[in-house]
Amino acid sequence: MTFIQEGKSKAYFSRFQVKFRRRREGKTDYRQRKRLCAQDKNKYQSPKYRFVVRFTNTKVICQIAYALVDGDRILCQAQSTELGRYGLTVGLKNYGASYCTGLLCARRLLQKVGLDELYEGNTEVDGEVVSTEHGKKTYYVDEVDEDKRPFRALLDVGCNPTTTGHRVFGALKGGADGGLDIPHSEKRFPGYDRDAKEYDADTHRERIFGGHVSEYMEYLEEEDNQKYKEHFAKFIEAGVEGDGLEELYESVHEKIRADPSPSEKKAFSPDKSFKRTAKLTYDERKAAVQLKKDAKNAELEEEEDSE
Repeated sequence: MTFIQEGKSKAYFSRFQVKFRRRREGKTDYRQRKRLCAQDKNKYQSPKYRFVVRFTNTKVICQIAYALVDGDRILCQAQSTELGRYGLTVGLKNYGASYCTGLLCARRLLQKVGLDELYEGNTEVDGEVVSTEHGKKTYYVDEVDEDKRPFRALLDVGCNPTTTGHRVFGALKGGADGGLDIPHSEKRFPGYDRDAKEYDADTHRERIFGGHVSEYMEYLEEEDNQKYKEHFAKFIEAGVEGDGLEELYESVHEKIRADPSPSEKKAFSPDKSFKRTAKLTYDERKAAVQLKKDAKNAELEEEEDSE
């Protein structure tokens, strides 16, 4: 008889603790969240704000959130589906749209807290990282006001991979250029060479204005027109061409800065034309069943007579 070693005993399973539900579902990295939410003891009851960036199958979502004991509170939010108000109706989840959504969220928040005039951000998009030393601290804005410090928020990427050139850093750059104080460096932006340790800001600027999309559109149009019509059908329908993407994004940036306020919510008006049928009484239901029985019996009698 061979000896079989028991791998996990009954004592192991009696003490086994399952992970949190959102950790099991792959939705929340609690190790990351703890470090983003835990506040210093000398800043008791001061909220620690997070610049939350999430991607769905169709859009980009940017939020400014802070944590309380009973859950998170959203101070401000913006979605790429709102960019239709500013002229961008297609490509709502690429790098350029992520930048626009981050810019919209930043300008909307600063307008809400009354800092939009003090901190305009980087109006000339050049891809460079902006930082200022003030009082032995580093702020990622052009200038720091003596009375009101910039609004600081920490980037929350969730479970997104933080690879170089990821769209989440496009939203980060949009928020930073919009006037938010978000600690970051150029090491994860497009155009950074890890081996040479050099950063090409022009490459990043080209990505912000959709240069990679424009180049691919022009390539497909020349090489494979049929694939171009299938792949960029919505762009063609909206009248967006490859050589006009940069001007489109520039106009979107200007319109966002001019009016970042959210659109007015439409009043809910229920459809009162629909009326639910009245519930049948017991006698009515019983009579309906009896009618079905009588009809079935009559059908069986006809079959027997025909035979």
